[in-house]
Amino acid sequence: MTTSFRDKTPTNPSSASVGTVQEVLSYFSNLDHHPFTRVSESGAPTMETVAIFDSPGKGRGLKATKEFWAGDVIFSEASIAAVVFDSLAERICHSCFRRQEKLQRCGQCKFAHYCDRTCQRAGWAEHKLECSAIKAYGKVPNENIRLVARIMWRLDKEGSTVSDMQLTTLDELEDHIADMPEDDLKELKVDIHNFLDYWPHNSKQHTIDDISHIFGVINCNGFSVSDQRGLQAVGVGLFPNLCLVNHDCWPNCTVILNHGNQSAVNTMFHSQRRIELRALGKIAEGEELTVAYVDFLNLSEERQRLLKTQYFFDCTCEHCKNRIKDDIKIGGREEDGVKPSEEQVKEATDYCFQMLEKMEKARLNGDYHEVVKICRECIEKTEPVLADTHIYLLRMWSTMSEVQAYLQYFDDAADYARKMVEGYMKLYHPNNAALGMAAMRAGVTHWQAGQIEVGHGMICKAYAILMITHGPIHPITKDLDAMRIQTEMELRMFKQNEYVYHSMREAALKNKPMTMMHEPKSVEEGIKNLFHRRK
Repeated sequence: MTTSFRDKTPTNPSSASVGTVQEVLSYFSNLDHHPFTRVSESGAPTMETVAIFDSPGKGRGLKATKEFWAGDVIFSEASIAAVVFDSLAERICHSCFRRQEKLQRCGQCKFAHYCDRTCQRAGWAEHKLECSAIKAYGKVPNENIRLVARIMWRLDKEGSTVSDMQLTTLDELEDHIADMPEDDLKELKVDIHNFLDYWPHNSKQHTIDDISHIFGVINCNGFSVSDQRGLQAVGVGLFPNLCLVNHDCWPNCTVILNHGNQSAVNTMFHSQRRIELRALGKIAEGEELTVAYVDFLNLSEERQRLLKTQYFFDCTCEHCKNRIKDDIKIGGREEDGVKPSEEQVKEATDYCFQMLEKMEKARLNGDYHEVVKICRECIEKTEPVLADTHIYLLRMWSTMSEVQAYLQYFDDAADYARKMVEGYMKLYHPNNAALGMAAMRAGVTHWQAGQIEVGHGMICKAYAILMITHGPIHPITKDLDAMRIQTEMELRMFKQNEYVYHSMREAALKNKPMTMMHEPKSVEEGIKNLFHRRK
């Protein structure tokens, strides 16, 4: 049985807001990267770098057929099909998946939106049959139905293997329909019923079993498609080869979506939406390739529960079996060799959990001053008791950092961001993308606060990690490189004359004041939402 992807709803306490980086960096020009680590950008034109094998206890998996080093692209893969989320249909281009303020909609179906005619032409192959079907149906079906239809139209046109690089057919992928709970099965039946009403009579007709299988496949294997900066999930697509990569809580690979030649200011060039599987460290020839389906910040028991309910398998990795780092994720603070009692830690943990629920309600209501009040009260009471790696405390720090930055209390925001990153560094793999994004956020926040030394250090740390996890041509890495060069220049100025530096900085900010940040997003949104979960 193939262990396959399913949608991931991470409980990571940190999420990167698009505005946080976008707006702060808006007046920096993108510069060519200056690599300082070994990174391969070949993208592997064929799949000769990997091979399918029977992974003990997991079923089919992929192994390396050559040696890889940190940052190497093991393979890249274009989607069979992808669609924009229902909730973002009018704000995201349906071709290049970029977020734009003004989009032009399709004159026929009035549903699909595009940057311009170039994007519309580039997306026409996928949208052509969909456009006619929406007009005939009289309304727009949900994203799952739209994605299944796009997949089936493509398979009808090109057959079960749409590329020479495709290692498996969709028929060979697991749908796990037999493992679905009753409520999910009911939703599946509703989707199938609506799909049959939507599917055109002049298209090839399929059996209920075939349709059900595709729905099951995307439910287990759907991969979130991000916007051009890779900071927010805006759609879902299907990447068959990626489905063969098995899970490990401490993986040797990471997967990112790279839009290639597409640029935030120019739509002359288009490339296929593609994922890249990247090595996080040295991988020996013959070693199994793995990625994390769930966030390592969860306790082992919670990771196992998520993997069982969402992906239908029991994780037996070393980190789960030995509950590695669980003790510090939920432990107490040690001061001069003295630790609080288990009762004190439990009481502080329970209190923190209750306050997190209150904080989330206030955030959803947009009452950010109340969010600050709740977080501050919780932090003051639990920080002396809980370890600086306690996952609830980390979430509080993360929220405070983001909300205080939004409210433009940058000194406070920087302090909490620094604590968050220091905690993450003790928990995550040193090349974890979530750690890199947290360091980026902290670096920007320290820069906003005028703390140039710490800010530059954080930016450099984030850049080093993202060079491995995202590569030098990814837009977010280019933004970071521009910021790294800018902060390096500012740091030299600061060291020469602090007074002159702060005077020039103050004058520059008065000349071009910072705009307000985008509102803080839910902790379950952002860069880490890579695996699409059915709403």
